[in-house]
Amino acid sequence: MKSANIKMIPLEDAVGQVLCHDMTRIVKGEMKGPQFRKGHIIQKEDIPMLLSMGKEQIYVWEKPEGFLHEDEAAEALNLLCRGENINRKGPSEGKIELFAQCNGLFHYDADILNRINEIEDLVIAARHNNTPVKAGDKLAGMKAIPLVIDEDKLKEASRIGGDTPLMSVLPYRLKSAAVITTGSEVARGLVPDTFTPVIAEKLKAYGIEITKHITVPDGMDKITGAIAEARSANTDMILCTGGMSVDPDDNTPGAIKKSGAALAGYGAPIFPGAMFLLAYFDDGIPIMGIPGCVMYSAVTIFDVFLPRIAAGQRLTKSDFTRLGVGGLCLSCPECHYPVCPFGK
Repeated sequence: MKSANIKMIPLEDAVGQVLCHDMTRIVKGEMKGPQFRKGHIIQKEDIPMLLSMGKEQIYVWEKPEGFLHEDEAAEALNLLCRGENINRKGPSEGKIELFAQCNGLFHYDADILNRINEIEDLVIAARHNNTPVKAGDKLAGMKAIPLVIDEDKLKEASRIGGDTPLMSVLPYRLKSAAVITTGSEVARGLVPDTFTPVIAEKLKAYGIEITKHITVPDGMDKITGAIAEARSANTDMILCTGGMSVDPDDNTPGAIKKSGAALAGYGAPIFPGAMFLLAYFDDGIPIMGIPGCVMYSAVTIFDVFLPRIAAGQRLTKSDFTRLGVGGLCLSCPECHYPVCPFGK
């Protein structure tokens, strides 16, 4: 088995030695970071500072063939992870961090990430998969645990990761929406439409504008006709509000199915939002049935799925069934979504 030649020498004998790693200094409330950088040649005047940092001995090493320094390992992990629209910083203290270059959806294969983290001495930590981010947001950090590491471990990580970078930020692609408001009480002017303004505000967060708004009374044929009209407006998505319960006169799900769209999912293990419906037309345009909870609950399934749909992801039944783990909103007095476990 290969091993690295690492030895410890007294600090007084270290003058003139070249540091092979960053040396961190921590002062509570003031700083936590490298006081001396990799490559620094230790000077006599550095001794008092090093002693104050608790360094009475210094580790030095000769890197044998087949081993990588922690910075080299971090660079290899960066190459494996960093995809489109992602910036990097570092290495610093052996770690490279990734940041969003633009607004969009942070996406990666969580199963592959877990398999890489199973390799001893390699670590990659990321924020939750499929979450919306803004330019400058921190996405992930990666490093090797020891100062030097067997390069075979990085080769194994590369084999698992494949040729495509693991992580990317997907810009929001969908820009326009048609909203179909259903309900005879709204169509007749008996009650105001308080649903559409809520939808408009949520869409605005992802750069989507409502360019077509249709209000129709109850009745499956009327709703199906409204869907056809919305289709002719050539918008990027269609949203049907109201009529999503199991009441006999709630015809929206049937109308969406009758419109020719292929169902991706109807009913999800998530509260609030269990009655959400998503389907796709042959040209890839999504159509959604939005349950009433979206109008009065701060966060629902719509907030979980909308950024993914806006980024152009095509969701499937499995995306619905996986929502059960973390799918219960706790209705906190002060909502901190998306910095909470809901929908993750």
